[in-house]
Amino acid sequence: MAIGLGRMLGFSFPKNFDNPYTSRSVTEFWKRWHISLTSWFRQYLYIPMGGNRKGRFRTYLNLLTVWLITGLWHGASWNFVLWGLYYFVLIAIERLFLGKLLKRSYVLSRIYTMIAVISGWVIFAVEDISHVLVYLSRMFTLHYSDDYRENLITIIILFVAGTVFSTPAFSPWFRRNKNRAVGIIVLFIIFWASVTMLVDSAYNPFLYFRF
Repeated sequence: MAIGLGRMLGFSFPKNFDNPYTSRSVTEFWKRWHISLTSWFRQYLYIPMGGNRKGRFRTYLNLLTVWLITGLWHGASWNFVLWGLYYFVLIAIERLFLGKLLKRSYVLSRIYTMIAVISGWVIFAVEDISHVLVYLSRMFTLHYSDDYRENLITIIILFVAGTVFSTPAFSPWFRRNKNRAVGIIVLFIIFWASVTMLVDSAYNPFLYFRF
């Protein structure tokens, strides 16, 4: 949205998200997700602290510091501190040995990354840190409940669209047809559907609104 609005006003902004959900590791995910933020922390915090140039212990200490500050940057709450520690642990493990193992399997690396990232969003989103384990237990254990079916039916179109548009699958077609009638019609349909859903939905502020 920011890039599109910027172009309408004559400004060119760099890509801030590069299909992050196609990543094969958490490390790669954070190179693709919120690129401007991660680049800022890397350039103005991680590298000035020494980066990875002062030995292994200092490297991991720098990573720990950066991720704790990244968590606190999102808000002064324990769930953000836990979220920062969570990603520090995963990235540290990948640097130690897991990263090499992930490169061996195209499928397993994607499954691992998706599970890790979605679990991370649970920590990020909950306001009561005691609810984290409740959410995760519902996600990854068997329990007698069918309440998810109603929600799934409600969002099935969004789920399918989100799955497609979170990958590069749509991009080649869009680049070929963005200036043709069919491309403009598809964009208009997506835009109108988005506006309609926003108008009809209940009050649901943007995730970063509380920051």
